[in-house]
Amino acid sequence: MAAVISAAGLARTFSTRSGPVEAVRRVDLTVREGEILGLLGPNGAGKTTTLRMLSTLLAPTGGAATVAGHDLAGDPAGVRRVCGYVAQSGGVDPHITAREELVTQGRLYRLSKAEAVARAAELARELSLLDLLDRRTGALSGGQRRRLDIAMALTHRPKVLFLDEPTTGLDPGSRADLWDLVRRLRDEHGTTVFLTTHYLDEADALADRLVVVDRGVVAAEGTPSALKREYGGSPHATLQDTFLAVTGRAPAADAAPASV
Repeated sequence: MAAVISAAGLARTFSTRSGPVEAVRRVDLTVREGEILGLLGPNGAGKTTTLRMLSTLLAPTGGAATVAGHDLAGDPAGVRRVCGYVAQSGGVDPHITAREELVTQGRLYRLSKAEAVARAAELARELSLLDLLDRRTGALSGGQRRRLDIAMALTHRPKVLFLDEPTTGLDPGSRADLWDLVRRLRDEHGTTVFLTTHYLDEADALADRLVVVDRGVVAAEGTPSALKREYGGSPHATLQDTFLAVTGRAPAADAAPASV
């Protein structure tokens, strides 16, 4: 299976008043076409920074990467054309309708008005938003808003979808619905999904393969069952025990929030 994302020595250092902070020191990873890859790590390990670099929202200070054949440094516009990004906090305007959000997104991707309207209806059908199109986004539930966030990211039919902690704050039913949606994107459209999460049950259930980062580098990678065998001693070990064996620290969900 061909590699859609390839990164070598990817790094990002932030300048602060107290000196430089190496949020990501050197990340090497490969994501295959049509794969759901889960990026795990303790709080502050560099997950979101890595995602933001690969989606061109943050410039690397070292290393190199390609996304669907487009060089991150040399062709950032090409990268943006082939990827969609959903941030942790989402980005909908609570004062306008879901339909207006989707049509506006289409127009931003240079679709004609008619094309944007048609694409909005198509996405609404695929993501179960048809009954919500004329509702203000501020009145939507958390799960409904998350589906709308993903619909907006899919407007231009990207090959790669980046999801940064997509189910944070959702109830169990909404989380399960979102898992099903991610699987359908892979199975029906061949979309490559790269997600960060601090829910280990989510990573275990959803990801084809996991990459664990710690202190800005890749500490372990493999399928959930392979990591359990290698670090937990058994394919029946919990991912929690495996995670602790790899990093020596609790997952981000059990720690205080951090900016990277």
